[in-house]
Amino acid sequence: MLRPYLAQTAMPASSPPGYELAMPLKPKLKITALAGGVGASKLLLGLYEVMDPADLTIIVNTGDDIVLHGLKISPDLDIVTYTLAGVVDPKKGWGVRTETFHALEHLATFGRPNWFNLGDRDLATHIHRTALLAEGKTLSQAANSIRKALGVKSRILPMSDDPIPTMIESNEGELHFQEYLVKRRTEPIVKGIRFAGVESAQPAPGVLEAIRESDRILICPSNPLISIGPILAVPKIRNELRARKEKVVAVCPIVGGKSLKGPSDKMLSQLGHKPSALGVAKLYTDFTGTFVIDPADKSQAPAITALGMRVAILPTVMKTLAQKRKLARTLLSLSL
Repeated sequence: MLRPYLAQTAMPASSPPGYELAMPLKPKLKITALAGGVGASKLLLGLYEVMDPADLTIIVNTGDDIVLHGLKISPDLDIVTYTLAGVVDPKKGWGVRTETFHALEHLATFGRPNWFNLGDRDLATHIHRTALLAEGKTLSQAANSIRKALGVKSRILPMSDDPIPTMIESNEGELHFQEYLVKRRTEPIVKGIRFAGVESAQPAPGVLEAIRESDRILICPSNPLISIGPILAVPKIRNELRARKEKVVAVCPIVGGKSLKGPSDKMLSQLGHKPSALGVAKLYTDFTGTFVIDPADKSQAPAITALGMRVAILPTVMKTLAQKRKLARTLLSLSL
């Protein structure tokens, strides 16, 4: 049976019995990260700071994408790009810092919906993306254009160039995820989740190769159902992860039974899963070799280990840049 290990960056004078210590940081690692939005962006920023960003590839959820006012909006792609570009609003974790909303306010005077916050500079991103798509470019090409323009050195890939909207089956009927999250403030009871069109979708160019060629794959602390779930649902991606299982490290987004960000705990409960580290681990068992939990959940380590995964016990709450860097550095130094 696998034993949990406590990852540390330095050899202590004495270590707890039954625990293995991480090896020193490797100088050059190719990393692929699977990511949602705000929760993932914290870890991604840490990685971007402590490694060569050119060696980092990020596969981003696009199930949150929506068309509003005739514009193609990709919230998670933009959150990740804005964060790594250093222009994100640090308080919200999304949008552009010191943003204004004059255009959105004026749209409301025409009776246009304004429940989805679109800042004035943010709108420029959506206009650019929509124009590129209208010219025949793919979502991947649009994402690449945006990240280059903003000076981001890491590769940012959508999970697919095909539209795969996340639809929430609720007690109020079927809702687009953004309607459930933003417009209805997660008030409807979730009865199911559907990724529309995923059966015929294909991974975006470079996605499978990134997983296949990386030294390790990180599953960011994002909602396992509607941030990581859509990526896993794209044909071939989950199988590729299974083939690299020993190199997959997943960071749990639940600490002490609560979400680090967003409605993960509520959605897990409503769909019959335990809102706990163990509950998330059960969703990732088939493709994850190492599961990272916060010290607050160390009592669950034996049960997670029994699922066939190694367990790393690390502080996963990232409120400061120093904490983001520390977790990123330690994840890179784990001995797999």
